[in-house]
Amino acid sequence: MDKNAIYTEGDINFSEERKKWDQIISEPLARQILTDDSRYFLHQAMSTPCLDVLGSSKGSGMTTLSGKYLLDFHGNNVHQLGYGNDYLIDRITQQMHRLSFSPRRYTNQPAVDLAKKLASLLPGDLNRSLFAPGGTSVIGIALKLARVVTGKHKIISLWDSFHGASLDAISAGGEAIFKKFMGPLMPGVINIPPPTMYRGIFGFTEDDQLKYADYLEYVIEKEGDIGAFLAETIRNTDVQIPSKAYWRRVREICDKHQVLLILDEIPIALGRTGRMFAFENYDIEPDILCLGKGLGGGIIPFAAMITRDRFNIAAEVSLGHYTHEKNPLGSIAASATISYIENNNLLKEVESKGEWMQSRLNLLKEQFPIIGDIRGIGLLWGVELVKDCITKEKAITEAEKIMYECMHEGLSFKVSQGNVLQLSPALTISTDELERALTILSNAFRNTNLCNEY
Repeated sequence: MDKNAIYTEGDINFSEERKKWDQIISEPLARQILTDDSRYFLHQAMSTPCLDVLGSSKGSGMTTLSGKYLLDFHGNNVHQLGYGNDYLIDRITQQMHRLSFSPRRYTNQPAVDLAKKLASLLPGDLNRSLFAPGGTSVIGIALKLARVVTGKHKIISLWDSFHGASLDAISAGGEAIFKKFMGPLMPGVINIPPPTMYRGIFGFTEDDQLKYADYLEYVIEKEGDIGAFLAETIRNTDVQIPSKAYWRRVREICDKHQVLLILDEIPIALGRTGRMFAFENYDIEPDILCLGKGLGGGIIPFAAMITRDRFNIAAEVSLGHYTHEKNPLGSIAASATISYIENNNLLKEVESKGEWMQSRLNLLKEQFPIIGDIRGIGLLWGVELVKDCITKEKAITEAEKIMYECMHEGLSFKVSQGNVLQLSPALTISTDELERALTILSNAFRNTNLCNEY
């Protein structure tokens, strides 16, 4: 992450825009809760100070304690089905009255049903699952399984990637802000450049993306003892969309060198890209797939690692061993999430809404020269702001202004890498709500006079 971008979010953010935002929160109870939050929670970058106090959430948005409604285009990527989905709540409530917890060494029907459902949705022999309370945990399981299967401890991952916040996950990830002060991390991790086009070091076309795959093979051959390549199928935070040719070439390279392909789809699976799983956009299969976030329906923390039948060879190793591993509530939430997506034809809706968003965002790009790039798929979009379209200098201060202007008007989203507006609404969002959100965004560019500055 750009070192200047760090100061636009989290506990070290003392920008003028942030001060102005804090000053408008005048509701006494909200102010007291924010004060108590700051006093009793351990501060950490990108989490504190909090933006506001939430009182309720439903559907595509959330309402603050002060009564302000915000369409949520971030949601930590757990809100595929929106907030407070009645179907999910009903299924989870029924399960709570039957079986709310399953101790280790026992199984239960919801957990088995979910494992069977995941196997039925996935191609080939991707039939073996382990569940855990969160995405970071299943990344750890995947890394351990790769060592058992290949007998090799080294892995390759991408710079700027995020795979969780535990020590093993940040070792495998590529974001510097998570590694600060951590000292020695897990050995054997090699980071390589991600296949970006807008800021690509190997070129700016889809054909140039193959050079990133060639570099992967170069490192595998030179380094030796590589057991796995861990990557986000599509990078979620600043939205990087690799080409089909890139992923097909990567799959060929992994097969050739007996390297396991681990795909992290924790924030982007379950319909976000218009497919149940993002890798389906590329006609490839992973060897290990990691799911999480929205898998629990935005209600129960829950994640899954799925792998091939032939990798069921670690019976003498406790790969996960989590207390809530076969959580019946998480399992029923996940099954209900998948059922809701299927029964309500959400994949097709996401595809059509994604085309609409692409059209509207491209119109914005034509109107406002500060928008350097628009990229996305389904209901996952990034709007990159630059001071100069030739030099591509990041417009960090300007991105922050846009974010707060949008929040004033009722639209919440995350700024990634300091200058990318990341837009990921609930998959259940209505066309009227989408229209309202894009109108707020368009007005924000006008109201901040950014259209006249570049």
